[in-house]
Amino acid sequence: MKESIHRRIVIGDVHGHYNALMNLLEAIAPNSDDEVYFLGDLIDRGPQSFQVVDFVQASPFYCLLGNHEQLLLDSFGSRENHQTIMQVWLYSGGHSTIASYRQEGYSILAEHIEWMRTLPTYLDLGDVWLVHAGVHPEMPLNEQTIDQFCWIRDEFHSITKPYFPDKIIITGHTITFTLPNVTPGKIAQGQGWLDIDTGAYHRKSGWLTALDITNSMVYQANVFDETLRTLPLEKAITRVEPELVLPRN
Repeated sequence: MKESIHRRIVIGDVHGHYNALMNLLEAIAPNSDDEVYFLGDLIDRGPQSFQVVDFVQASPFYCLLGNHEQLLLDSFGSRENHQTIMQVWLYSGGHSTIASYRQEGYSILAEHIEWMRTLPTYLDLGDVWLVHAGVHPEMPLNEQTIDQFCWIRDEFHSITKPYFPDKIIITGHTITFTLPNVTPGKIAQGQGWLDIDTGAYHRKSGWLTALDITNSMVYQANVFDETLRTLPLEKAITRVEPELVLPRN
């Protein structure tokens, strides 16, 4: 079966792993007709956040706001509880981001922060709806905010019917192997949603994942051993039963 020429490709949480991202894009080989979307969390935890942001900002690709970008924005933009917010960000992987900008100069960080302020919280592609974390199943869309779009977990993953009757939601944010019965590297599927954050930074996984929506193909690059693999979506998915998703403390 010949692949469609015009592809829609979604990439999960990169978390500062520039080399793995380059390996992944080399395997995907997007052309000028393809649309590439990042689900946010370009930064933190990995060693090359500057390189990742600099690349994505200069590219023709689309990018959403993730909770780690929001933590950075809050750290540099909030006057109230500034030190507390900053400490939360640094604890969540911000130290590695600061280190990656140290040699480049913090004026570039300021430019990147301004770019991050322009990132949307979701994108509606018609039959596909992209968001970093998910949506609250009991709230109208127009009442939801960054708190839901960038941070939600269990309320979303335990929904018993699709939020949209005519769209599939694709997210990152929650590492898939933290969901019930999902092994490292697998994509998680629930009621009307797919989660493609396979934990690139995590020693238990190391897989950075991209989903070619058009051709139902999955591309993965491993951060730790630099291996690549490509497989049909149907072989990469583990179904998550909503009743098994337990609230986190």
